[in-house]
Formats: sequence, C-alpha cells, structure tokens
Amino acid sequence: MSTQVTLSPETIQTLAQQYFVATRSADKVESMVACFAEDTTSYDPVGGPALQGHAGLRQFFQGIADLFAEVELTEDFISINGNEAAVKWTGRGVGKNGRAVTFEGIDLFEFNAAGKIQSLRAYWNPAAMLAQLLEVA
Repeated sequence: MSTQVTLSPETIQTLAQQYFVATRSADKVESMVACFAEDTTSYDPVGGPALQGHAGLRQFFQGIADLFAEVELTEDFISINGNEAAVKWTGRGVGKNGRAVTFEGIDLFEFNAAGKIQSLRAYWNPAAMLAQLLEVA
C-alpha cells in the first residue's frame, strides 16, 4: 500500500509562487519548465490539447514568449487544499509591436511529493489576449 506525501500549506504556497516568479525571470521559459515534473500533463488552456512533459511545455511557453517584448504573470490570490493550489493571476505584457496587453486567468496546480507541478489546468482565453495584442489602432 502506497501513501501519498502531503506537503505543508506553506510549501504549496512557496511552490506556486515560484512558478509565477519564473514567469518574471530573464530566462522565463526554462525557469517555468523547471517547476514541472518530467512526466507532467498540462492543459494550458483547458479545452486545448494536453501538453506532455518538458518538451511540450517548452514549445508552448516559447511560443507565448515569442509574441512579447516583455511579459509576466502576477499571482493575485492563492487558495490551497492538500497538494493542490488554485491561483487567480493577472498577465501583463508589451508585444513586439509595442502594444500593451493585460489578461487574466485561473490556474489549478497539483504538486507531487518532490515539490514539482504534476498537473496544471489553466483557465484563460488566449484568443482574447491575441486580439488585444494584434489589434490595429
């Protein structure tokens, strides 16, 4: 019989915050990928195809980062239950075209015993963010 390790709420809080700190780092793509377990499954956004493992995440995160001159996510509110966290966040960025955008979402994280993100379900609207980013003035 296996027992699941439950991380402390303080640890979960710190791990969730580390992911958002990674989005604000100079090497954001690799810093974000490093927060995840090798065998992670991510739905970013929910409703889209599953991103499997570090390679899938890296490709997705790089695709988003390539749209921006600057982009970052800030955690607005974190709610913790066991090894899971729900995070309401705000994204802010400046596109390579100079256009400023703001977008929001909610991420549901599940952390493994090693303190890595085992799964992520991200609720946000990339089409709305792209429309803002590409809108012609």
